[in-house]
Amino acid sequence: MGANSPAEGELDHVSGENAVKDVFQEKGKEVEKDVHPLAAFLALHGIDGAEDDDEMESEDEEWQPHVRWICTNCIMPNPEDEVYCWKCNEHRNSSILEQGFMSVSSEPKGTFMCGKEKKTAIGYDDRMLLHEETGKSHPERPDRLRAIMGGLQASGLLSGTCFTIPAREATQAELELVHTANHIGAVQATEGQDLSYFTPDTYANEHSALAARLAAGICTDLASAIMTGKAHNGFAAVRPPGHHAEQEQVMGFCLHNNACVAARAAQAAGAKKVLIVDWDVHHGNGTQEIFEQDPTVLYISLHRHEAGAFYPGTGWAHQVGSGPGEGFCVNIPWSCGGIGDGDYLSAFQHVVMPIARQFEPDMTIISAGFDAARGDPLGGCDVTPEGYAQMTFLLSSLSGGRILVVLEGGYNLRSISASAAAVMKVLQGTNPGPLPDDLQPTPVGAAAMLELFMIQRRYWSNLHDATFLKFGALLDSWSKAGERKSSKRRHIGGPIWWKWGRKRVLYDIWLRGQMKHHSSSRHDHSCPCC
Repeated sequence: MGANSPAEGELDHVSGENAVKDVFQEKGKEVEKDVHPLAAFLALHGIDGAEDDDEMESEDEEWQPHVRWICTNCIMPNPEDEVYCWKCNEHRNSSILEQGFMSVSSEPKGTFMCGKEKKTAIGYDDRMLLHEETGKSHPERPDRLRAIMGGLQASGLLSGTCFTIPAREATQAELELVHTANHIGAVQATEGQDLSYFTPDTYANEHSALAARLAAGICTDLASAIMTGKAHNGFAAVRPPGHHAEQEQVMGFCLHNNACVAARAAQAAGAKKVLIVDWDVHHGNGTQEIFEQDPTVLYISLHRHEAGAFYPGTGWAHQVGSGPGEGFCVNIPWSCGGIGDGDYLSAFQHVVMPIARQFEPDMTIISAGFDAARGDPLGGCDVTPEGYAQMTFLLSSLSGGRILVVLEGGYNLRSISASAAAVMKVLQGTNPGPLPDDLQPTPVGAAAMLELFMIQRRYWSNLHDATFLKFGALLDSWSKAGERKSSKRRHIGGPIWWKWGRKRVLYDIWLRGQMKHHSSSRHDHSCPCC
């Protein structure tokens, strides 16, 4: 977020303790010198550490010095007298990283070629593990890659139809296709620093610039390999992540925008149009900004938003791009946490895929953050590995199957390992089966899709009125059911569509249908649902 960041291209050389203090000063709170570092991090991202407790403790009580051990799986702090993590139920002495299936060797074992067919290309390099906030418990940590690669290896997914590509650093020219020279120079300047901070939550050590160049270079070569037919699809197991990095702003754990660099590489290799689908729980403000006026790249993001209260605060439905790029940015903002497979898959079925098919991309890139997964400490959503598999399978029907998965966020080791494996299985040809027959969004999901429909229908004729009329009717019935129960139980305010929008939306959709079939006689254009 701009408010949490120093000036563009400027590096804030502060200690970890000062970074903690800065966070709480920005939040308007007093902070003691012995406050736990994760308290600051959670405050910055609007996370209440006691959200799962029946009785909420005050922030001062929760972050007293009795918080003594950090969960290996999800990095949440826990009281000394607890044995299991309050967030993910991992044992305090978990051996998740010591066990063989969660480790990664310098060269992943297995056969990476299958006959004459080179299908799924994998990009990875050990040197990306060197990017670390040493001595801290930052959620964006090397163990994320260890968990993913170890899980793929244990599942037998690093053999058969897979092959690795050699890792290399992105060049200055490749990075300048999406970033300014000042941005690149600011990242490069960290190579002489033991530990420095761009924002209170975005760190760099002496190896971070190298790791960022490797991540961008791997994504560049994977995109080129897919576009030139050397690989059918690809998976970039890279870090640091990228989708928050803007043209001239490092933020949100992200240094270089890997997906954007990959998109430009795909275009250099022959793609005229590139689709980027971002299912990370946080909006990819960097990707949106970089392609704000570019009609050759369609950016679709599904993210937790909460009317701008959820990090980074961008990604409103009305942000559609500008200039020649107007209409080529599609934001599906969730108004709360807890969103799961039903809403994501409904959005894919009725919004993402119809728009994507009309766009007809030559290459599809997934900004694959797994922090919307069930159990993630930052995302607070409920997507399962099966949900990620279904979304990947739907997207694989586009672009002749030319699809590149680029790792973004995800901070629960077990969740990201299982989710990445589910995605990889689809890349290697596994069909997850049909979508559920009873697939239906929640009221929150239906409201988000209705809002998007009202904005995006002027750009995409593949969005069908009947579908959204059905969603409106569902919202209306849910609202009436809630009103009937309000006298018996405390009413929880629903989405804004319940309060003022649904009738106007239904009227507008109905009116358009009437105008298409207008006869010489006049009709009463009143809402049929009133």
